[in-house]
Amino acid sequence: MAIRLSLGHVDEYDDDVAIFAHQLGLASVQLHNPSNLPLTDGVWSVPDLQAIVDRCTADGLRIEGLENVPASAFWKIQRGVPGRDEQIENYQATIRNMAAVGLDLLGYNFLVTYVWRTRMRAAGRGGAVATAFDLAEVPVRGNELATYKLTPDQPLTEPISADQLWDNYQYFLDAVLPVAEQVGVRLALHPDDPPVDEPLGGAARIFTSPAAIAEGYRRAGDSPAWGLNFCIGTVSEMGGQAAVEEVIDLLAPAGRIFYCHFRDVLGTVPAFTETFLGGGNLDPAAVVRRLHERGFDGFLIDDHVPAMIGDVDTWGDTSSRAYISRGRAHAIGYLQGVLNGLGLDGKA
Repeated sequence: MAIRLSLGHVDEYDDDVAIFAHQLGLASVQLHNPSNLPLTDGVWSVPDLQAIVDRCTADGLRIEGLENVPASAFWKIQRGVPGRDEQIENYQATIRNMAAVGLDLLGYNFLVTYVWRTRMRAAGRGGAVATAFDLAEVPVRGNELATYKLTPDQPLTEPISADQLWDNYQYFLDAVLPVAEQVGVRLALHPDDPPVDEPLGGAARIFTSPAAIAEGYRRAGDSPAWGLNFCIGTVSEMGGQAAVEEVIDLLAPAGRIFYCHFRDVLGTVPAFTETFLGGGNLDPAAVVRRLHERGFDGFLIDDHVPAMIGDVDTWGDTSSRAYISRGRAHAIGYLQGVLNGLGLDGKA
């Protein structure tokens, strides 16, 4: 398939989101820990998965994939604490259940304390509301995204080092990749946001550079089930255009970029602010062209967007009312223009 756009990172799927997708000319969605997909005994069950597939199908939309099981089903895996084997067994069951209903893509992260932002209402272009991170502000401001639904409720009882996290990640891969291979589900790793080497909230971060992403690939042992959820904005935080191009050149020719979160920031770690496309570190058209030239043929989704005048809030608000925004329509329209200008499909 050609590079295409999907309505992505949908946290709360409802009739309005479906209408929004059709008004934007899109035919598929990607769901992010959706509020209407319950967790039953630690698992996304076949009946519940089938129900959300059927609902999207009835709305004339295809589901490209799912991303991030609830934190309550994954935090022990990340931390390597007692109970992780049970969570891994549940995760394996979820993989099998997804395959049973025809879903073949599951995104995940290995962020023990999840995403951090020191400001959720920073000033963007023209007074738009954007999120920002500054490592120097962490001791004073902490994480303004700490209440986000994927931040675990359980506090850390002791620090977690990078070496421990790599061990925990390898344990996870060894357990889940064979199951994913068996049933034909691809698992897509999201790099660490923000990609700082300093611990945040007591936990180290390991996927903080193109080299670290390459190490994650190496540890997968060439499993066809391992790939990247290429969050372009997160990699831009690492080192701008050069870092993004490095990851594309490493993984796209091998077919290891499963899909892309398309957003950008201005600045790189230790400090950056999220921006409109075209206003940050990247040349978006050059990124899409490079993806195409290196063989990527998956889908792009809109990701974090600034809130424009009249929008409810930034992406920290996961309600459908906040999601259906001018900022998001701008991002999708921008990407449609890029794809059309490059002579690529641009349709799901």
